[in-house]
Amino acid sequence: MGYAHEYTTAVMRRGRIPMEPADFVPDWSDRPRKGKFFPGAPSFPLPDGGCADDATLDRGLFGQRGTGEFTLPLLGAMLRDSYGLTGRRLAVQANTDLGSLPFHSHANWSRGTASGGGLYPVGIHWVTGASGPLTPGVYYYDTPRHRVTRLLAGDVAGEVRAALGDWEEAAGTDQFLVLGVTFWQNAFKYNSFCYHAVTMDVGALLQTWRMWARAHGLQLGSALWFDEPRVGGLLGLDADEDGVFAVVPLRWAGTGPATPAPPAPGARVRRTPDEKSRRVLSFPTVQRVHAATLEGAADRPAPGTLDTALAAPAGPGERSALPAPVPLDTPVRRALRERRSSFGRFAAAEPLASDRLAAALAAAVAAGTLDSDTETPGGAPLIRLYVFVNHVRDVPAGLYEYDRDTGGLVLMKAGDFGSFLQENYFLANYNVEQAAAVLVPVARTHAVLDAVGDRGYRLVNAAVGATAQAVYTAASAAGTACGVALGFDSVSLEEELGLAERGEIPLLIMMIGHERPHPADYRYDIVAP
Repeated sequence: MGYAHEYTTAVMRRGRIPMEPADFVPDWSDRPRKGKFFPGAPSFPLPDGGCADDATLDRGLFGQRGTGEFTLPLLGAMLRDSYGLTGRRLAVQANTDLGSLPFHSHANWSRGTASGGGLYPVGIHWVTGASGPLTPGVYYYDTPRHRVTRLLAGDVAGEVRAALGDWEEAAGTDQFLVLGVTFWQNAFKYNSFCYHAVTMDVGALLQTWRMWARAHGLQLGSALWFDEPRVGGLLGLDADEDGVFAVVPLRWAGTGPATPAPPAPGARVRRTPDEKSRRVLSFPTVQRVHAATLEGAADRPAPGTLDTALAAPAGPGERSALPAPVPLDTPVRRALRERRSSFGRFAAAEPLASDRLAAALAAAVAAGTLDSDTETPGGAPLIRLYVFVNHVRDVPAGLYEYDRDTGGLVLMKAGDFGSFLQENYFLANYNVEQAAAVLVPVARTHAVLDAVGDRGYRLVNAAVGATAQAVYTAASAAGTACGVALGFDSVSLEEELGLAERGEIPLLIMMIGHERPHPADYRYDIVAP
């Protein structure tokens, strides 16, 4: 058993046994940037992708795989809609940072993709070869300015392709998006817990891209197993303080080179980002679990290896049908612009319509796979869903399992669980008992680690992050409030749900429902939704 097993257990029990260092206090005055800044590096504006506003090109949320090809306007639109800044928001709610948000230096900028703690630590590199619209090289996406910064000039796409091995998705392209994480950008707040959060952040971003691409007739797959030290070395990353978590090939429009560029051993980004923090700390637990997930990074599991760790179908019990999900015909750009966290503004005065609950659950299932290099196409998902129903029209209060095959609910325990949920949530920013329903995704994390090794920890958490982003976006499209949280007693939920015998672990909670009317909100959109 590798260290990821130990880390998983520590995360699950952190509500009762704090993770080390238990006495850590964030120094908010010395917080790092949310992205990277490369002084003196040339940068180039990206188009905002006006084509993304054309309803004829937007097929709606959770569409089918497409066969289209990326262009620069499409890439610019996807990056803007997913991780670029789209506006500034301020609302009266229960989160603990409310007192600082009115100040410009602490402005709360909105993005389409959710992130643990609103910190956005995922960095996006674009490795473009000869078929691309810019000089071949390595570029970094500058999220505040919606530009790309050139870090290296030269065709090094062959180096990325070689690092991906024999993965079919990468064979015919020289365009790649690479997702990296600098741990300090999250660890300054969450210390040893940060690895758990950032692995979910990666999945949330991958899910946004997956939804966005399918809405525009495109298809994206993601590689999670590859020669990570080789790609990290190319990007000039610190192997202890940075991780490369996914590589996404892009099918590019136009005629590519007759002969793809060969690998470029020794090529390396030499530019170093400017660090805003005066003091940067390292956390041994983070470094240890990161080192564990690097083992066997280039050894992609064979097809079917994961099958024994996938979610089983719903169990026996009294079944209740749900109505057809409310249609989610909102364009993906608008749904992502409207996505936000509800925090403590849920109100139970009006029950949630059951077709809204059905839409959120269906969205979660649609995000059950990442189209990654490890999953079996068409296979069962990694994630199983449980639902605490508090205030849903025509659905009695109780604890249910979601039957992904029929779209209905399986009753586990009848009754009001509002007090239980609130007592086992240890932050002050959500009124959990006021949410109409609380969705709990669970996974057999230890079984995944046994099947594919410690790197499977990234896969499980990415799948959970993708599920959260899908529910957020579906709730936005359905006109329903949503909030996702990690601050709960996992042990209590495990016991209440009876998960131990299945080897399942509750990884986060997703709340949906109505909010109090007439909110006192401020919103300024940089780009119109």
